Amino acid sequence: MEMMDANMPRSLRIGDAAPNFTARTTQGEIALDQYRGRWVVFFSHPADFTPVCTSEFVSLAEAAPQFEELDCVLLGLSVDSLYSHVAWMRAIKDVFGVEVPFPVIEDPSMAVGYAYGMLDDQAGDASTVRATYFIDPEGIIRALSWYPMNVGRSVDEMLRTVRALQRSADGEAYTPADWQPGDDVLLPPALPGSAGADWFHQTKADR
Repeated sequence: MEMMDANMPRSLRIGDAAPNFTARTTQGEIALDQYRGRWVVFFSHPADFTPVCTSEFVSLAEAAPQFEELDCVLLGLSVDSLYSHVAWMRAIKDVFGVEVPFPVIEDPSMAVGYAYGMLDDQAGDASTVRATYFIDPEGIIRALSWYPMNVGRSVDEMLRTVRALQRSADGEAYTPADWQPGDDVLLPPALPGSAGADWFHQTKADR
């Protein structure tokens, strides 16, 4: 069995602070911590001008108002240059009639990718990375997902994840499988036997 290099930083996990960074984007220079007080969905994509990534960006651009309603910022990233990003955004607008309203970060040195554990220590590019980090208003990672380069993410599930994280953030309720806003929520489990046979699955209306 191959042992992990002790000097290699571990991948980020739920509950970790999201590493801050400053970088150039299609909307000027940004720093991650300028979004404190808002939710952030920070996602990487393998490369500009690729089929799956283009489909994701079109879908995310169309869903951007729904993320905005949740007070949630979208931030995209790849190792491609800012010039490539700008050209790709223009091509998406020309071909699909869709304007991408969120910043797309360049990461040619892969510094952000390494900080987030998106890239293997031996990686020369980000062609196998499709990672998503859901960051709360305090800058803490609350959920994350990884997809292979040949499988696109579900924008509906990204929205559902943000809504579920927001609904359960106060710890007073959990969200069950396939939960959608307006569905019943689960109460945090009590001690075994303290509330009858169904102590592990108490629900309440969430209207």
